[in-house]
Amino acid sequence: MSAKLVHRGPDSDGTFFDGPVALAARRLAIIDLETGDQPIANEDGTVHVVQNGELYNYRELRTELERAGHRFRTHGDTEVLVHLYERDGLAFAQRLRGMFAVALWDATLRRLVLARDRYGIKPLYYRAGDDGLEFASELRALPRGEIDLDALEAFLAFNSIPAPLTIFREVRKLPPGHLLVWESGEVRIERYARPAPAAADDLREDDEA
Repeated sequence: MSAKLVHRGPDSDGTFFDGPVALAARRLAIIDLETGDQPIANEDGTVHVVQNGELYNYRELRTELERAGHRFRTHGDTEVLVHLYERDGLAFAQRLRGMFAVALWDATLRRLVLARDRYGIKPLYYRAGDDGLEFASELRALPRGEIDLDALEAFLAFNSIPAPLTIFREVRKLPPGHLLVWESGEVRIERYARPAPAAADDLREDDEA
């Protein structure tokens, strides 16, 4: 799966294995060129994460977490995720601002968490079956099955395929602003964000507006 995405991250690749769970990351180095390789772990190695994307508010979150006693080994945005999850659990995604697809493994709870940014800027695909759960940032890394005729109809009508559909019947797309949580072989989908109009007090009323 990782080899099929080498074009997405030619600068480095990393893997992590823990029993039935494996994470892999292909990296295009943009920030923290020296210490930002993924997967990245927390202080005691009980939480590991990979991310595709960018967190716009990571400096603010890092300062907050350092004041709470967390220690950072890197200078990039991805490490914020493990420490924020340590503190907030599944609510960690509510604090994130940016474009991201995240996969996080909690070894203590034996829990895998996938998260997609609230506007769906970064894609996140998954296939859940009796043989396990697979996920990736591109369809080409996942097994291809039969064409989903509902998805094909949507594409012909709207020139796009809305989540959770993909062109393949067995592969789904995590909707924007949602988490996928895998525990004990069971998968559940949870919404963590619902974009809303700006507050009336924030709207401009001058002629330019």
